[in-house]
Amino acid sequence: MSPDPRIAYLGPAGTNSETVAHCFGQRWSQPAWLATSTIAQVLHHVAQGHADYGVVPVENSLEGSVTTTLDLLWQLPDLYIQQGLILPILHSLVSHCAEINQIQRVYSHPQALGQCQYWLEEHLPHIPWLPTRSTSEALQYVQPEAGSAAIASPRAAQLWHLPILAQDLAADNFTRFWVVGGIFQREGTHTSLAFSVPANRPGALVRVLAHFAQAEINLSRIESRPTRRSLGEYFFCVDLEGAQTQPRIGAALDGLGRETSRLCNYGSYTITPVEIPVDCPN
Repeated sequence: MSPDPRIAYLGPAGTNSETVAHCFGQRWSQPAWLATSTIAQVLHHVAQGHADYGVVPVENSLEGSVTTTLDLLWQLPDLYIQQGLILPILHSLVSHCAEINQIQRVYSHPQALGQCQYWLEEHLPHIPWLPTRSTSEALQYVQPEAGSAAIASPRAAQLWHLPILAQDLAADNFTRFWVVGGIFQREGTHTSLAFSVPANRPGALVRVLAHFAQAEINLSRIESRPTRRSLGEYFFCVDLEGAQTQPRIGAALDGLGRETSRLCNYGSYTITPVEIPVDCPN
């Protein structure tokens, strides 16, 4: 482990990814921070050796999986999960408008727009939603465009010196992040895998899942994703409760190797909560 690691995350300043990255980086005295423009850039930085760790969102309690993260981990070699972190998400409506009914458009990341869709449909039903690459990037449209608003974190609004018009747009909102690096780990509370099964083989998925059922291993998540090679071809993402050092999980993984056409083992790791607000350097 580098004494002063480089940690990549989705920027700019004020994103939830930055909050989680700084929480993870508190264990070192002087980590280097690499703010990127997209989630894909975070993972490519780690894969290409430009960063030691990358912090990426993987699942939201309201909107589900972050498919960019799942798809790129399947495509990029030698990336492993180092830690899971769960962050409570607070969304605010940021605008110079004096009243909500003066807003003509709302900017934010697609995940944030989806998480706040019920609030937006109730309070701004006829206003266009315009996607940006991050919630903090959305704030750059608030200052120059009359009638514009952005959905971002309260901390981002503070950093950008912008007023908050409404708060808590989506209740019970949590996002799970993965810290990704190049070190394979066998210890932890959870294990994550991705696999594909032989084509045109009836019962192929059932045979894979049977290894977990027979060993009484709980799956906390299973989901299919297109391989992007041909229509109807999928790979499967699975989270297990437990570590690979446990004999029953190790034996199940050995069995998976015989049933799958490709198996990606992202390693074992521990999931911990992140408390907010988190003091992050600017």
